[in-house]
Amino acid sequence: MAFSTATAPYGSWKSPITADVVSAATKNLAGTAVDGRGRLIWLENRPTESGRGILVLEPENTGGEAVDITPKEFGVRTLAQEYGGGAFTVSGDLLFFVNYDDQRLYLQSISSLDVPPVPLTPDYGGALVSYADGRLDARFNRFICVREDRRESSLNPPTTIVSIALGSKDIQEPEVLLGGSDFYAFPRLDFNSERIAWIEWNHPNMPWDKTTLWVGYISENGKIDNRVCVAGYDASLVESPTEPKWSPNGELFFITDRDNGFWNLHQWIESENKVVSVYSLEAEFTRPLWTFGPNSYEFVQSTQQRNLIACSYRQQGKSYLGIIDVKDSKLTVIDIPSTDINNITSGNDCLYVEGASEAFPMSVAKVTFDDAKSKAVDFNIIWSSSPDSLNYSSYFSNPELIEFPTEVSGQNAYAYFYPPSNPDFQASEEEKPPLLVMSHDGPTTETRGSLNLSVQYWTSRGWAVVDVNYGGSTGYGREYRERLLGQWGIVDVNDCCSCATHLVDKERLCIMGASSGGYTTLAVLAFRQIFKAGASVAGIADLNLLRAETHKFESHYVDNLVGAGGDIEKECYDRSPINHVDNFSCPIIIFQGLEDKVIPPDQAQKIYNAVKEKGVPVALVEYEGEQHGFRKAENNKFTLEQEMVFFARLIGHFNVADDITPIKIDNFDP
Repeated sequence: MAFSTATAPYGSWKSPITADVVSAATKNLAGTAVDGRGRLIWLENRPTESGRGILVLEPENTGGEAVDITPKEFGVRTLAQEYGGGAFTVSGDLLFFVNYDDQRLYLQSISSLDVPPVPLTPDYGGALVSYADGRLDARFNRFICVREDRRESSLNPPTTIVSIALGSKDIQEPEVLLGGSDFYAFPRLDFNSERIAWIEWNHPNMPWDKTTLWVGYISENGKIDNRVCVAGYDASLVESPTEPKWSPNGELFFITDRDNGFWNLHQWIESENKVVSVYSLEAEFTRPLWTFGPNSYEFVQSTQQRNLIACSYRQQGKSYLGIIDVKDSKLTVIDIPSTDINNITSGNDCLYVEGASEAFPMSVAKVTFDDAKSKAVDFNIIWSSSPDSLNYSSYFSNPELIEFPTEVSGQNAYAYFYPPSNPDFQASEEEKPPLLVMSHDGPTTETRGSLNLSVQYWTSRGWAVVDVNYGGSTGYGREYRERLLGQWGIVDVNDCCSCATHLVDKERLCIMGASSGGYTTLAVLAFRQIFKAGASVAGIADLNLLRAETHKFESHYVDNLVGAGGDIEKECYDRSPINHVDNFSCPIIIFQGLEDKVIPPDQAQKIYNAVKEKGVPVALVEYEGEQHGFRKAENNKFTLEQEMVFFARLIGHFNVADDITPIKIDNFDP
């Protein structure tokens, strides 16, 4: 029997990739580690359990069931620097983790899961002190980590590196080992606990702007008596060293962007206190430090006694897995299916790779190499964020990396374009699809062209989607990243508009973004008149209000992005969408978590009231219990469906195939 494709308007196509599928099936990965027996442990956040973080142990045997090792009354997540990361550490049979509700550090035995976790840090009567990015110090029987202490101030809490005593009957107050700088990360001990490396930075810098890398020498009493600055001390050399790590031979490696403007691997020659490049490439070997604990490279054991490093890097919109021979400065690219790689973790004679591609979602794959470590002989997915997603592969829209001219002569920017795709439907030849422009958050992050069911939700219904890496995004070197310095609200706005104007149907041109992407969305609607509707999730409406109310980590970020020097308050006023509501002329829907500490909820209320008063169609959805980025499946589902039906009702000229009850739209519904 011949299969017939139905003809229906773009946007009205029925798709099996429902909002339920998108919201409930997608788990988030928040780190991996290997225990003393070589078994993988990963941290997954489950939307179906209100985003609770759960540590999971790899099955004992192939085909067996993975084991949840986090008791039901616990959730693994740290609030350090609000974005968290580095919430757990594994050392042999010992598991250290931060519990979300009280933010205390706990110790658990992996081999005795029937024994409840034991608290290691004091109870301060609430989630007032957070820990992250720790390591076991076996020499002094203590745990060393970053601490953020909000007991006296939630807006400007001190961040330090502390040691937490183990083996004591009584819980002791952590001892401060390092303090005085605004921020610390990556406390990393050598194998004998004689030296410790770390990075630190101060306002107004972000960790991708300028950091310093230090090494401290640990005395017999456990103190750090002497220290030396390894990188970042030269004022004439702007760099942001990150990810220090000691090799089994006691050599210090790290990543910095001092030479070519790209984050590349380097090595410290301790005897001469000098830094040498390990391998130079116009590619990013790490990502910006929004969360603690990224792990972009690992040392690899070799039967030929070669000094090998497994690494991941990004180049022109694609991730690669490589093996670097340090002595010969030679890079061998390993052919694996992943085109988007985050962390890598060394296992027993294997590598665990967190990766995705346009064909499969974020997963953890066990990669086994040949003896020469020159190619992968096995690629086996251990964990998937959405194991059922491949059931819908015939509906997937494959992204095309596009390069487009910006408003600055000679400068191009990048985006991923996803055309409408559904094997059951087609539109008439005369019709052009509606286009949804996505503006990523950050803004110093990078959207990647890997499988994202949220995007496929739109494309499988007949929308075209373009996900923009505007100037300021990472993945393309420091020069590209710094296009946004002093130009936030200008470069990102211009690039999103430039990308959109030469694509598809200008009469059904929509834009959406979350967090800083929400700011770009609001700014586009306030300052440009080319879009017909927008959606903002936890978007920024008032930059001066953000400067006054946001958390410590980003409290000076706006100053750099809008422009240090001059009248910063005036610049922020001029670039704040809330102060240009008279320019709003198209419908907008706004979503906001009421416990958001990054973008305070009054921003959403403020823009909603102003747009409503102007008479423009607007809707506001507020979620109790949600912070910055929604974690509950039901809220993610509701957001996606309401965005779709909002656009359909206001500018779509089509009926959505799904049964969605729309919320009331002010200045539109009677």
